[in-house]
Amino acid sequence: MSFKENLLQKIKIDKMAKQVIASIGPVESGRKVDKKIMRSLLEMASYTYKRKRDLDLFIKDVDTEKTRILVLDNDLAIYNTSVYDVAMRKSPTVKEMMNPFNVVKILKDTDVVISKKEESVKTIQKECIDRLDFSYDESDLDEIARDGTASLEREYADGVMESIDLFAEILGYSASPKAFRIGHHKIVGALSQKESGEDIFGPMVLYSIIHNTIKLIDQRIVSFDRGKIEFVQQVAAGKEQASFEGSSVFQYLKKTALLQNRLL
Repeated sequence: MSFKENLLQKIKIDKMAKQVIASIGPVESGRKVDKKIMRSLLEMASYTYKRKRDLDLFIKDVDTEKTRILVLDNDLAIYNTSVYDVAMRKSPTVKEMMNPFNVVKILKDTDVVISKKEESVKTIQKECIDRLDFSYDESDLDEIARDGTASLEREYADGVMESIDLFAEILGYSASPKAFRIGHHKIVGALSQKESGEDIFGPMVLYSIIHNTIKLIDQRIVSFDRGKIEFVQQVAAGKEQASFEGSSVFQYLKKTALLQNRLL
């Protein structure tokens, strides 16, 4: 796959992992893990499915006896052991429960469990992402900038936002904190925090979904600075001048990403 395709795949994987994590709740909540999305992540990570007794198992390496095995249930436990051992611990037969050595294993699985719930999702998420190649050069960035500009000219909002998302992924930009949010705008930028807890946001990209206008403010603005927050709102409304507007925003992002790549 191309760099752009790999990056889009990573964005998709991150979104899927976030959805699974959001579906995890405490036992008393009655919430159930989104098994459909989790199954898709496991397939992306090349885990092999096997039904054993009443368990849905996903196996890292089917050719070895001891391997990573995720049980697809509300615990999402990842075991480092054999398929038989997982089946015996999770769904024991009466005969197996009669063995005192097995009872200890059934009651306590900390010797073979690597992780559960959110940590297991993050493990599979990382394995999915580690399979992708994120090396890029100027031509890769040119493609993303061209696609963004073309989408802007065609007033194709989804295409513009895709290019913004791709550059945000490359540059480590985040969605805007609450203080910087503006209705009907997609806003991303560099986010950090002061020791006092105040958000520092910027440079930032502001895309009006309704008016199909894209602007960039090349400043770092503190969330408690009401005057600067008002300035951001005025830029979005077209009443103050942005640092860059239109296709020049994508050129700014491209140059910033290219410089970052050279510094790595």
